[in-house]
Amino acid sequence: MLKGLPVNLDAERFILGSILLDDARFIEIAGTVAKEDFALEKHRRIFQRMEEINARGERIDRITVANELMRYGELESVDGVSYLVSLDDGLPRIPNLDGYISIVRDKAILRRIASVGQTLTTRALSGEEDPTALLAGAEETLLKLGEAKVEKGLMTPLEVIQNYAGGLNAFLDPSRRVKGVSTGFTKLDEMTGGFHGGELIILAARPAMGKTAFALNIAWHVATRNFLPVAIFSLEMSQDSLLTRMLCAAARVDSQRFRSGYLNEQERQKLRQSANQMIEAPIYIDDTAGCNLLDMHAKLRKLIQSGQKLGLVIVDYLQLMSSKGKVENRTQEVSQISRGLKLLSKELDCPFLVLSQLSRATETRQGDHRPQMSDLRESGSIEQDADLVGFIFREEVYKQDREDLRGLAEFILAKQRNGPIGKVDLVFLHSQTRFENRAEDLDAPPE
Repeated sequence: MLKGLPVNLDAERFILGSILLDDARFIEIAGTVAKEDFALEKHRRIFQRMEEINARGERIDRITVANELMRYGELESVDGVSYLVSLDDGLPRIPNLDGYISIVRDKAILRRIASVGQTLTTRALSGEEDPTALLAGAEETLLKLGEAKVEKGLMTPLEVIQNYAGGLNAFLDPSRRVKGVSTGFTKLDEMTGGFHGGELIILAARPAMGKTAFALNIAWHVATRNFLPVAIFSLEMSQDSLLTRMLCAAARVDSQRFRSGYLNEQERQKLRQSANQMIEAPIYIDDTAGCNLLDMHAKLRKLIQSGQKLGLVIVDYLQLMSSKGKVENRTQEVSQISRGLKLLSKELDCPFLVLSQLSRATETRQGDHRPQMSDLRESGSIEQDADLVGFIFREEVYKQDREDLRGLAEFILAKQRNGPIGKVDLVFLHSQTRFENRAEDLDAPPE
C-alpha cells in the first residue's frame, strides 16, 4: 500500500516512542500531528488509543496503551506488546521531536498531494466531468492542503507589534493604521471604518427595497473613487442589465427614460461621460447562473494572478448560489455556502459584500416592518459567519399613501463584530435607482 509513497517510518516510531517515554509530550505532539498523518495503519491505531487515554486524564505508557488496544481487539493488529516496546529502539537520549514532527507532517502532505493527483488523473481519463469544474475542484483541494502546511502559533504582544508594518510608532498612530475600503456613504464609513479585508458583509432586504442598487452604488464608488478592482457575481441579473443600472445611477439619468429611448442631449452627454468612466473603471462582472464557490474561487484567483489586488467582491445574491456537494436540506446548503464565502474572504484578504433575501416575516409583522436578524432566510450560520449584517429599509414601500416618506431610506446596521450598531439615514432616488447621503451628513463636522 505504501510502496512508492513518501514515508519515514522511523520518524513515526520515534514520535510514538517519545510519548511512551514521557507522556507529557503528547499535548505538544497532538497539537500539530493528527492520526491521519501516520502512514502505517498500526501507528494510527496506537496514536488514536493514546488520544483516548489522554482524554480520560490517565497516564500514557506501554501498559495503558496495550490495555486500551486489547479493549478494542487491536493488540494483535499492531504486532503486540513487543512492537510497543520496540518503538523507542534507536531513539536518541535527547530526541529531536520538532524534527520528527516536521518530517511526518511533510511526508503526509506529499502523500495527500499524490493521492489527489491520482484521483484527478482517474477522473480526467474517465472524461465524464466538465473540465472547468474539475479544475476548480482541484484548485480548492490543493489550496486546502497548502493551508494545512501553514502554521501560525500563539504570539506575544511584542511579536505582534514587531510584525506590524512600521513597528510600534505605526501601531500607535491612528493615522497610519490600515483603513477599510470606503463605501461612499459618510455615516456608514464613520460607523464601520469602511469594509476591511477578510470581512463577510451581509446586505439583506425584501424585494424592491433596493439592495442591488445599494451594492452597485458602493461598487461604483470603490472602483472610481478608491480606484480598487471590484468583482461582481450577479446570479439574478444579466451583465447588460447590471451595467445599465450602474450607468444610469452614475450619470443621474432616469433609467426608464433610458430604456424607452426618450433622452435629451444633456442626458446623452452625461451618459457618455459616465460610460467612459465606467469603461476605464476596474469593474469585473460575471453573470453565470447558479455560480458555486469553486467556480467563484477559480475566477477570483485568476483575476488576482493577473496582477489585480481586489478591493471588493459582491455576490447578488446568496440564496441563488449552489453547492457542489451533497447536503441534507437547503438550510444546510446555504449555511455551507455562507461559511465558504467567509473562508474565501479571509484567504483573499478582501471584503465580500453578499446580498441576501429576507423572509416574509417583515410583511406580516404588525406596526414596525423593519427587518430583524431572525428575518434572514435560511439563515443557518449566516449570522454567525457574518462580520457585519445590514438591512435596507424604506417605509414608503409599506405606506405608499404617505408622500412625506417618499425617498427616505435607512441602512440598519444590525450586527458589527468590531464596532457599533445603529441606523444610517439615506436618500433614495427612484428614477435613478440610486442611494445618496443626506445633505446634512455631508456637511456635518467629524465627531
